[in-house]
Amino acid sequence: MGVMCAMRVVGRVLLVVTATAAAVGTAADPGAWAATDAPRPGSAVPEADLSHHGHVSLSNGALTVRLQSENHGPSPLPDATVRLDFSVPLPPGQELPAACVQAGDRTVLCPTGRLRALQRGTGITLDLRTAGQPDEVAVRIGTAWNGGAIDDNPGNNEHRVLVLETGDRNAF
Repeated sequence: MGVMCAMRVVGRVLLVVTATAAAVGTAADPGAWAATDAPRPGSAVPEADLSHHGHVSLSNGALTVRLQSENHGPSPLPDATVRLDFSVPLPPGQELPAACVQAGDRTVLCPTGRLRALQRGTGITLDLRTAGQPDEVAVRIGTAWNGGAIDDNPGNNEHRVLVLETGDRNAF
């Protein structure tokens, strides 16, 4: 019997839940699966081409990230999690969007929310501070979790951006 794993940000806590398919729902209890768009036991694994695009800028220690996730389909995604890794530390106590969490001194995790096939998310804006005033910051943007879907085109959801301290927008 397979094991299901789900990640969800609640407040400022990242919850990771694992359960066997029998514990989550069975063919005799299809309602347990319908609300999440997860595959029913015995069905094929969903395919969803998740992408992340946006821009990053750095000025006087202020690091701004604006990103939007999109599901190119064919299956819907009940949720996904974007991971942003920074080459410089971020001081604790950053003001983050409600569902995002700081996971260490160089990592931020944010949920995309539900993404139907061929739909863009609402977007995420992070206004962060760096420790000190670096001349440059390398940012890695990627999918930490995609709801268990197969993504045959991961190149459009994994980016590395070198941001110089100019205030200019660096697209990804």
